[in-house]
Order: sequence, then C-alpha cells, then structure tokens
Amino acid sequence: MKIVVIGGTGLIGSKVVDILKGKGHETIAAAPNTGVNTITGEGLDAALAGAQVVVDVANSPSFEDKAAMDFFQTAGKNLTAAEVKAGVAHHVALSVVGTDRLQASGYFRAKQAQESQIKASPIPYTLLHATQFFEFLRSIAQSGSNSSDVRLPHALFQPMAAQDVASAVAEAALAAPANGTIEVAGPKTFSIDELVGRVLAFDKDPRRIVADPEALYFGVRLDDGSLMPGENARLGGTEFDWWLTHVPPPPKR
Repeated sequence: MKIVVIGGTGLIGSKVVDILKGKGHETIAAAPNTGVNTITGEGLDAALAGAQVVVDVANSPSFEDKAAMDFFQTAGKNLTAAEVKAGVAHHVALSVVGTDRLQASGYFRAKQAQESQIKASPIPYTLLHATQFFEFLRSIAQSGSNSSDVRLPHALFQPMAAQDVASAVAEAALAAPANGTIEVAGPKTFSIDELVGRVLAFDKDPRRIVADPEALYFGVRLDDGSLMPGENARLGGTEFDWWLTHVPPPPKR
C-alpha cells in the first residue's frame, strides 16, 4: 500500500515510517520539512495521490489554547479535503488517553475538536489513544519545576515507550478501520511524582520531587483516573527500567 504519515519526521512519525517501510509499504514522511504542510495545503494533494491510508501523528507546535485549536482545525479541514480528493480509504490519528476528561485544558479541547472532526469526516477512521510516552517524562519535570523543586501531582498513569506507540500506530494503519477508538498503554502503573523522580535520579538531576496535591498537570487538576486507560487497553511490552537504561535522553539544546 501507499501510506502517508503526517508528522512523519517527528518522534513517533519517524518510527512509524521505518516500521511501515520495513514491511514493504510505500511510505511517505509528510511534514513541512519534506514539502508537505497541512496548514497551508502546500504539497498535500501531491503527497496523497494514490494513497490508501493516511496516518496523522502531527502535533500543534504550540500548547497555547487558540494556537492549538487553530492548528488542529485548519490541518483537519485541509487533510479531509485532500483525502476525499485522493480517495483515501482509512485515516488513522494518534490522540491521548483521557482527552475527554482533560477539557479544562485548551490543548485537550483542541484535541477533542480534532477527534470530532475526524468522526464527522466521510473517511473511515481509527483513533488511537495512547498514554504518556516515557520520552515525555523529562518535559513533565520541567513543567513542574520551581527553582530547586519539581512539584507534581501524585496521580496515577501508565506511560509507554515511543517505540511501542509507533508499533501500535503502524498496526492500526495496516488493519481495517475501527471507526472507533483503540487505547494503548504501558505495561505498569506508576504515580507521576514517583516515575519522574526516578528519571531525575538517573540523570543525577539535583532537583527535589515534591508530591503536591495542588500541583497541576499542564494546567489541569488530576485524579487517579484522569490519565488511566480502560480495562481493554492494548499494552506495550517495553518496561520502564529497560527504557531508562537503553534509550538515550534527547540532546540538550
């Protein structure tokens, strides 16, 4: 098949492209740096010509409320029009476990709007809801950082490796459209403060983790169910301890 991966040069997208190419599919990494822009429409029709499947793992470059909403709505409108023109048979989109429970956040309201747009489209679809990535843990620490402390909620979550997310996305792309939502998660449950603390300890980061019941998660108050998947979630196989010692951190900017 010909499969176009929107956001195909990013953390998840580049892994999805590698997996699908490895299975023998013609796979296009579509992103502004490869000449495909879902906001302006540049290169979109040409990239999608002859494609059977479109995978969208692109993310808004800004978490600011209006910017995120504008990004997902504009990209979604342009992508749907191009998919209809190309006769695409399956749209796969990556979203977040708990999106509907995190609507106090403008970013998650934008993600919810994206999902609604996909469901209203004439293109058969699969929504993949993933839990937080292990690769995102250092950003969570930064979000709660306050001089020498990192203040985080003691809420539960079930994060997973980016490679397992990419494998789940690729699997969905090669399957029939679910016309519904599939949840994927990591193999074990942790508290946010505990796991971020383990990453900082591994990094020899001197900041102190403080479990703070008033701490927000990117502007949202959490409870123990906010970020957790349902009982039927598909579980990735990568354990946190293996990931921590085998996957190098991103280079510091």
